[in-house]
Amino acid sequence: MYDDEEDVKIYAERPDRAALKVEMQANKALVLHMMNMSDALFKKLEIPETLRDAVVDARRFKGGARKRQLLYTTGLIRHEDPEALNLQIENLERPLQRKVEEFHEVEQWRDQLLAGDAATMDDLLARFNGVDIQYLRQLVRNAAKEKKNNKPPKSSRLLFQYLKELQAV
Repeated sequence: MYDDEEDVKIYAERPDRAALKVEMQANKALVLHMMNMSDALFKKLEIPETLRDAVVDARRFKGGARKRQLLYTTGLIRHEDPEALNLQIENLERPLQRKVEEFHEVEQWRDQLLAGDAATMDDLLARFNGVDIQYLRQLVRNAAKEKKNNKPPKSSRLLFQYLKELQAV
């Protein structure tokens, strides 16, 4: 009798080379991102000391030494969980991104108010309860005068600060 189960050969499963290259490129991008992070954020990362030391060294090196250190550090990341590291970095950088978004939003409000957009004024009044409408209109009016007379933008700065205070509340 012929038994099929005995003839089955089991081969080791390994990822193909293309998948390995994609993974290495992602790890390299992660290392480069860690190298370019600010020192304050980098210190908050919870990573093994060997990886931390390798990234600190890579920051210090120049030229070919930096490339070699980058390859070494990329190899170290392979033994860690890259998704967890990415998530950790994202969580550390999210508050900074939010601050930048809020700053841009305040800039847009100021620019729209200076352009005479009444809808923005109505939106601000609806969005924030404690708006001093008289002061806000005075700042807009003075900023327009300063721009017309080519004077320094004092009222524009005050308007920006006032809008920033409103947003913080």
